[in-house]
Amino acid sequence: MFYSLKGSLIHMEPGLAVVECGGVGFKCLTTLSTQRTLPAVGEQVTLYTHLNVREDALDLFGFATLGELNCFKMLTGVSGVGPKVGLAILSELAPEQVAMAVATGDSKTLTRASGVGAKLAQRITLELKDKVKGMQTSSSAFAPAGIVSASSNAGAAVNALTVLGYSPTDAAAVVGRFDSALPVEELIRQSLKAMGSGMK
Repeated sequence: MFYSLKGSLIHMEPGLAVVECGGVGFKCLTTLSTQRTLPAVGEQVTLYTHLNVREDALDLFGFATLGELNCFKMLTGVSGVGPKVGLAILSELAPEQVAMAVATGDSKTLTRASGVGAKLAQRITLELKDKVKGMQTSSSAFAPAGIVSASSNAGAAVNALTVLGYSPTDAAAVVGRFDSALPVEELIRQSLKAMGSGMK
């Protein structure tokens, strides 16, 4: 229903930002990561949003980047992961770190977030990894089209971006713009930045 909000930041407290658009203040639940990037109260801000509908409430979630929004939606699509846990994970880890953890099966990294135990972390990595099951770790699948050089770093970055909800073709095209010798996490970070700026 809401893709994004652009307006004046009129209030902020831990886990919450209020953006005024056309005289209406929208209360957005958010992550500590997003809050660290927000301007001072009274300045203009844009948040990418997700509306969560429950029987007893409508909750609006706001994020500084599309990458963080996509990651939140992927996380909350896992059984047993509610919005509160999704926010906790993204307050502790950047989207590229979440994608890396899932792509490599590193569930231990996810337990750094408040409220995420070992069992839930394992479920998250397993369920999200299943979404890209069948994709090769290397990017050789994309090499014939010349989109990405056949490097394991580039392939792992493409897989991680696919975990975050981007199509393999789009992910491969963006990763291909960068030096495949870069560390996987840096490739993911740069690609998310490029995708975010290209979609604003």
